[in-house]
Amino acid sequence: QVRLVESGGGSVQAGGSLRLSCTASGFNFGLERMSWYRQAPGKERELVGGITSGGVEIDLQDSVKGRFTISRDNVKSEMYLQMYDLQPEDTAEYFCQIERWKFWGRGTQVTVSS
Repeated sequence: QVRLVESGGGSVQAGGSLRLSCTASGFNFGLERMSWYRQAPGKERELVGGITSGGVEIDLQDSVKGRFTISRDNVKSEMYLQMYDLQPEDTAEYFCQIERWKFWGRGTQVTVSS
């Protein structure tokens, strides 16, 4: 059974940091390109960025460049989103996705207060 479980969300003040994790199971994680998306209240889900099976970060959204980093550990079957200098506009539900199958996790909430 394919599963993606996001964790690490929470509430922080502007300028703070969080590290999100996406724990995968039920498939060969090391072969799959993965992505992080986010959805703010009342807005469409948007791509934050992705990472190739070999660990190369790709398609990072302009608004998070220099603040967010995507990485993965294929041994642990985990993907990470390290977020620095968080701003109120980063408030959203964050989801990980198996890019090829468009399979989603259930998300983890990030709330940034000013």
